[in-house]
Amino acid sequence: MTYVMPPEWAPHERTWMAWPGPNPTFSDERELAEARTAWASVAHAVRRHEPLTMVVGTGQLDSARALLSADIGLVERDLDDAWMRDIGPTFVKDRGSGELAAVDWVFNGWGAQGWARWEHDCGVARHIAGLTGVPAHSSPLVNEGGGIHVDGEGTVLLTETVQLDPDRNQGWTKEQVEAEIHARIGTTKAIWLPRGLTGDYGEYGTRGHVDIVAAFAAPGVVLVHSQRDPAHPDFEVSREIIGTLTGRTDARGRPLEIVEVPAPTVLADDDGWVDHSYINHYLCNDGVVLCAFDDPRDEEAAALFRRLFPARTVTLVDARTIFAAGGGIHCVTQQQPVAGC
Repeated sequence: MTYVMPPEWAPHERTWMAWPGPNPTFSDERELAEARTAWASVAHAVRRHEPLTMVVGTGQLDSARALLSADIGLVERDLDDAWMRDIGPTFVKDRGSGELAAVDWVFNGWGAQGWARWEHDCGVARHIAGLTGVPAHSSPLVNEGGGIHVDGEGTVLLTETVQLDPDRNQGWTKEQVEAEIHARIGTTKAIWLPRGLTGDYGEYGTRGHVDIVAAFAAPGVVLVHSQRDPAHPDFEVSREIIGTLTGRTDARGRPLEIVEVPAPTVLADDDGWVDHSYINHYLCNDGVVLCAFDDPRDEEAAALFRRLFPARTVTLVDARTIFAAGGGIHCVTQQQPVAGC
């Protein structure tokens, strides 16, 4: 069998999420309560478009039932954190039969970060594969779902500070990383970005996940975070990333069309530079769940996404609590594609 990862805009069978529980990311009851409210808002926005299953930590079912609608499925198992994009399986389809399988990457807490725990989360991908009845294929590569983005036609976006992170894949070369990723998700061309956004290198950051800075909107079309304020260090970062992508071609030889998505106007909070980004959206069946920040640019971003996805309903969901914890809407969701050709 030859497997390929479908693009996010392909039809979904369902979405998977993980419920926030007591852990170092949410240091007190107030933060945990705010996180649960934010995760529930994302879940309800997605559920309007497709089925959704929430994986809930052992003993936490009552808290999930209190905030989630009855049409959201709940699965109880031990969890460490709540970032399903990174701990869940990467679903792939056989190019011929359309049968599903799941890639089980090695997960080690975003490069064995001191605050992270992953004893239970490293088994979530295989557990979900079992629940869905599809085979799980183990990869020796330390990787997270937020560290890759595909166009479904052979091209994958990667970041040098993620897959080449010595605390993730010590000793791996670019060529080795590319070969392993191509073999697992059916891509043939990798486009490497030099780094991620500045805020993503903070205490709870991922050290540069691509899904907050660049994402395919269609084959040959890449959305890129564009910080317009020179006061923010991402002004130079986004210029560098846009420059990296300019003039590049995809796996089929098409020149990339770059769509710059302006960053929100807020530059920093009490903890330093923010990495608020509209790139970290989630495409579900007939819908776009888009990060909002109570910012003047929210509606501008929504209008841009409506132009890009005219057949989809764009829903803005306040993502400030999720970003404060280290991620965004894309980071807390993981799609399961529809099987079949």
